[in-house]
Amino acid sequence: MVRQPQAHQSAPPPEPASATGGPVPQEAGGTLTIDLGAIAANYKTLRARVIPSECAAVVKGDAYGCGIDQVTAALIGAGCETFFVAHLSEARRVRTVAPEAVIYVLNGFSHAAGQAFVETEALPVLNSLVELAEWDHFVSASGFAGGAALHVDTGMNRLGLSIEEAAAIASHIRSESHRITLLMSHLACADRPEHPLNDQQIRQFREIRSLFRGIGSSLANSSGIFLDASTYCDVVRLGIALYGGNPTPGKPNPMRPVIDLKTHVLQVRDVAKGATVGYGATWTAKCDSRIAVIAAGYADGIARAAAITEGTAPREVLVAGKRCRIAGRVSMDLLALDVTDLPANAVRRHQMVTLIGEGLSLDEVATQAGTISYEVLTNLGRRFHRVWKA
Repeated sequence: MVRQPQAHQSAPPPEPASATGGPVPQEAGGTLTIDLGAIAANYKTLRARVIPSECAAVVKGDAYGCGIDQVTAALIGAGCETFFVAHLSEARRVRTVAPEAVIYVLNGFSHAAGQAFVETEALPVLNSLVELAEWDHFVSASGFAGGAALHVDTGMNRLGLSIEEAAAIASHIRSESHRITLLMSHLACADRPEHPLNDQQIRQFREIRSLFRGIGSSLANSSGIFLDASTYCDVVRLGIALYGGNPTPGKPNPMRPVIDLKTHVLQVRDVAKGATVGYGATWTAKCDSRIAVIAAGYADGIARAAAITEGTAPREVLVAGKRCRIAGRVSMDLLALDVTDLPANAVRRHQMVTLIGEGLSLDEVATQAGTISYEVLTNLGRRFHRVWKA
């Protein structure tokens, strides 16, 4: 049995922990709106796709930057019963909001943290034979009745027991003393369906599963469930797709967008032909131009590293509904936009502009910045006013 509910006093699904957070609007550089209803809808869409498998939610990294307390509450309301986090500290946050949920901690077990696992009623994901030995000793010494997952590496080459190690212990692992409730692995290239490693990992996991009969299994992440049903197993682990990222790159995004990020114009200024803008003088005005300076920078998670070079997609922001290119480098607190082609009265001080949303998708913004949607989300800073929309 995969899910093992704990003996908690029943309670109705919690409401989102708060409607707003961070600095008040008049003291913030901008506003980040998180659509909890869209997260719940994305969860239900994916759950319907993989029935009868269970859908677990990955809420590590502060729920991919969207707020672990609020997102967990929304997912509980949508029917989610199992969560994955990276660290025990995150499990504590989830437990506060979801007293009856099953919570797996991906980054493993150590004897020093054993009592904290007991207190939180969290389940460690065991990633090595050393961790398994520490876990067995702790369970024996403490009488802890909780369970654990066993992670087998099928090709990612990060955490996890090797195939050979897992096969060697399979005959012993089904004994009650180990309390293993889930066998899992992780796909390395699920967002690239044509990659040969997908078939290799699916085949290897199928073979290793056959040695662990009676124990639930989990392989698919967000992109993995779009490969084929052989990845579903007993539990799928939903991550980026919950938060609006496209799990099928190169195809239309089947998920609802979740975040909208706006910031305000601090100043509109004229720049003469031949003048430069920003650090390093990397942008030169090809004609007399108008520049809008807005209140967001790399301290707010606006990626700086990817330079705009010939042949790459321009980095854009929506101003008055029109796409305007970023001019020069992103600095710590500011970035400049070329608004020369907009009518003179279309841009003004205090006007809000859109960095993500209104057709400028999370994945497009990530591509323009030379990164991925995961990094964009998790880097969004705490200087924005935050609004959680039910």
